[in-house]
Amino acid sequence: MTKKTGKATDDELQELADIFRLLGDANRLKIITACLDSEKSVGDIAEVVGISQPLVSHHLRLLKAARLVAHKKQGKQGFYALSADHVRCVLVDMLHHVNKIKKEL
Repeated sequence: MTKKTGKATDDELQELADIFRLLGDANRLKIITACLDSEKSVGDIAEVVGISQPLVSHHLRLLKAARLVAHKKQGKQGFYALSADHVRCVLVDMLHHVNKIKKEL
């Protein structure tokens, strides 16, 4: 954001659009919400989400590249968690928004 106007730059808006596009996939949303409360292994995420480990790994690579999840390796196993609290806040706020809309209908 520019300091003078407080408006987002074109580059920032493009990056934001790319993130929203990335989160437009239901499997990626399932994966990222599976990591809301604690870090999880790829196997644990695959079990929770109900898709194969290779597919989970593919989606995690994309989410990691967008800096939405962070990777930590312990021995031979990798664990994933949300990269920052503000990512958690955005997701939780949007889930509350969706639930509020459902209740109003």
